[in-house]
Amino acid sequence: MRKLKNNELGRISVDEFKATEKTPLLVVLDNIRSLNNIGSVFRTSDAFLIEKIYLCGICATPPNKEIHKTALGATESVTWEYVGDTLELVKKLKAENVKVLAIEQAESSTKLDAFFPEKNQKYAIVMGNEVKGVQQQVVSASDLIIEIPQLGTKHSLNISVTTGVVLWDLFSKINKLV
Repeated sequence: MRKLKNNELGRISVDEFKATEKTPLLVVLDNIRSLNNIGSVFRTSDAFLIEKIYLCGICATPPNKEIHKTALGATESVTWEYVGDTLELVKKLKAENVKVLAIEQAESSTKLDAFFPEKNQKYAIVMGNEVKGVQQQVVSASDLIIEIPQLGTKHSLNISVTTGVVLWDLFSKINKLV
């Protein structure tokens, strides 16, 4: 078995990416302070054809060399928007019939492996600050709280890792519905 070379990967151009039908998922970053985490979320969102990223609160925005370092150009392909107030964005998305899923450890949360998206439904996942998580008021306003089951001693994943796990899981489940 041989590794594929970059020119064998079938990569699409930025213009082709923009014209491609997207996965009906939005990513909401709630006060993410690490520019490397933001860049990583862009790169993961590119990989799974995510519709849009919302950068909220203290999140830095492109163009930024620290974001670019991990995004590797995904800030050019993935649509993004800065919104100052995460709670106001959540209310707006819900009014547009987007189901909002806060990714958090909370009472009565639904384990990720037990969550199954509905066909023809758009979802927004809210990812929280590296220290404080998703703001309580945003958790309270969300339609559902999704938690990644963890069995070790930490019960804490980096936000970019969490985003990757959740997006892969939802992307896989949504593509089975099509």
